[in-house]
Parts: sequence; C-alpha cells; structure tokens
Amino acid sequence: MNKLLDSLPELQPGWVWLTGAGPGAAGLLTLLAVRGLSQADVIVYDALVDQAVLDLARPGAVLEYAGKRGGKPSAKQPDISLRLIQLAREGKRVLRLKGGDPFVFGRGGEEALSLVEAGIPFRIVPGVSAGIGGLAYAGIPVTHRDCNSAVTFITGHDASGVVPDGIDWMSLGKGSPVIVLYMALKHIGQIAERLQQAGRRPDEPVAVVSKATTSEQRVLETTLAACSAAVEASGIEPPAIVVVGEVVRLRAALDWIGALDGRILTPDPLGHRNKTQVG
Repeated sequence: MNKLLDSLPELQPGWVWLTGAGPGAAGLLTLLAVRGLSQADVIVYDALVDQAVLDLARPGAVLEYAGKRGGKPSAKQPDISLRLIQLAREGKRVLRLKGGDPFVFGRGGEEALSLVEAGIPFRIVPGVSAGIGGLAYAGIPVTHRDCNSAVTFITGHDASGVVPDGIDWMSLGKGSPVIVLYMALKHIGQIAERLQQAGRRPDEPVAVVSKATTSEQRVLETTLAACSAAVEASGIEPPAIVVVGEVVRLRAALDWIGALDGRILTPDPLGHRNKTQVG
C-alpha cells in the first residue's frame, strides 16, 4: 500500500487540491485524498467532513474550518476562495476538503474558477457523492433495471435558500423515475407537493438518509404524501439525502447494515420473481 501511495502525484508547494472527502466514513476516501491529507500544510475543510477524516492529516498540518450551514453563521464563498489563493501564494501545500464530491453541489467549480483567474495551479480529486454512496449505505441503489434507467440529482434550495424556481418540476415529476435531492430537508413539504402536482403518486416510496455512512446514520422510510409530517415527527436531522422512487422498496432486500444487526432481508421486495437464478 505504501508503494502505491508513493507512486501517486505529490501535493506541491503553491498548489491547491480541491478534494472530495466522501459522504462521511473515512474508509470511503480515495487514495489520492489520503495522499493529500498526508502532505498538506493547510487543510481548509467544510462542515460535512467527518472528524475521522481530519484525523488522517499529517502531524503539524493546520486545520482551517470553512463550513457553510444553513441558518448559521458561515464563511462566505468569495472569502473561502480568496483564502485558498492567499495560502497558495504563501507557498503552502493546500488541501481544500469538501464533503462528498467537490463538483456535485459542492461549489468546487466556483473555487476552481477563482484559482484559474488567480493563476494558481490546482488538481481536482473526485470523491464519493452522498447521493450515491450515502444511499448505498442505506441499501438503496440509485439505479436498478427493474425500476429505472434514469436518475435525476437536484438541490433542494437555490443560492437564496428557497426551493429552486429554475427547475421544471412538472417535467421532472413526469420524466424522472428516481429523484435524489440534496439539502432538501427544510423544504421537503413544498417539494413533495410540487412533485404530486406533477403527477407523482402520493404513496410513492421516499427515503431520507441522515448523516449517511457515519455511526449516526438514520434512515426514514415514508411516502411522498406523508414525508413532511414523518420528517417532523421523527426529528431526523441534516445533513440528509432524500430519494423518491421505487428503488426505495429494494431496501427491504439490500439493507446490508441492518442485516448485520439481525434484520431479515426480503428476497423479492418488488413483488416478482428474480430473473436471475442462483445455483
């Protein structure tokens, strides 16, 4: 393993690596992310980076918090970008560590463009997005050939913090069999109403996965019509991923974490015989 890590690119002085930390669990880091953690002089991290990930930083590395959480005092995006530029110009090896993947609702593109404008060399290190990896830890595949051949990833709020008006909700509701929503918990009632107005069934399965892949992971299974009340009653908290679609039913068979705790899995949750025979 050390030989493999040593063969990877080095984080050079004056460079910034825009790096995905994955959905939470340190084991889901990429090798290149681990390489960056072991070499960075300064790690500028956001609110969704787990402490177990930060614990992998090299001794002596400076950890700078730059998290943004809705409704709480947060660093402003231009200030974060300027800080990355300042650190790089000081000759620091800078790791910008972002939850999930930096280019999936992570504003990594904005930071990268700022670096380009300032003439700062950078590398993009992709990470496991919560909309895929987090759902997998809940036993929910984003695609399954008996359910869907398409999936749509959307954000639950725009830059002003409200439900995005730029989304064609009618077309989305009619055209996407599976919808994965980031940062949607606050507006889940409005979003559910819009999807039902677009023709989605009130009893369509919905799952909310909170703090995915961590020891605090919680999964709430509900329906489109009931999800707003269910979220409020459960006390489930962000960060959370919401998925709408028939793939949620597969959790009855694929909840591998639940099985470790004794859950009996259902072989045929979709109600028809599996086309693949074993043995």
